[in-house]
Amino acid sequence: MQANPETNRVEISGRMQEEPLFSHTLYGEAFYTFSLAAPRLSGVVDMLPVTAGERLARALPKAGQTLYVAGQLRSYNMRQNGGTRLLLTVFARAIAVLEDEEQAINEIVLTGFICKPPIYRATPLSREIADVLLAVNRPYHKSDYLPVIVWGRNARFVSGLAVGAKIVVQGRVQSREYQKTLPDGSVARRVAYEVSAATVEPAIS
Repeated sequence: MQANPETNRVEISGRMQEEPLFSHTLYGEAFYTFSLAAPRLSGVVDMLPVTAGERLARALPKAGQTLYVAGQLRSYNMRQNGGTRLLLTVFARAIAVLEDEEQAINEIVLTGFICKPPIYRATPLSREIADVLLAVNRPYHKSDYLPVIVWGRNARFVSGLAVGAKIVVQGRVQSREYQKTLPDGSVARRVAYEVSAATVEPAIS
């Protein structure tokens, strides 16, 4: 991915899973959502949500085609069961049909500010990991709050940073399934989306 002055840039490719569904209307424009199955080199497939404006959505092929999507990773809060839940989506600015299904793309570059103290820990296999919530600014005084998973020496690096530190993260977008126990005792299957960081560096102001 080439350097870009934007603070939030993502490029992904994968198989379109279903026809776009109407999501919402904003400033007179309708937006639609669909899922993209983005394969990793390991064989694991990330199911990533994509949001597209009506102009792009109308030009989409039928489900099953392999698409390239370029845009930004956006967050928004959804009210649910008396609380709020952070949801992520890839907001598409450009979409193209790909003929070559073997060239998997999943790259993201973010420049933002640490907005909560990083949570540093070790996995049962002694692998170092840190959870970071990154605030990435966009126009009109809005921000996206994006969860980032950092590994190894990068995890140690971010664990020593203070809230407000500005960093550049490069990595990929991934999905992760988990189970949540509800107030009535039942267990629900949920999917979380996050950025898995390959590199983390201090941002040059």
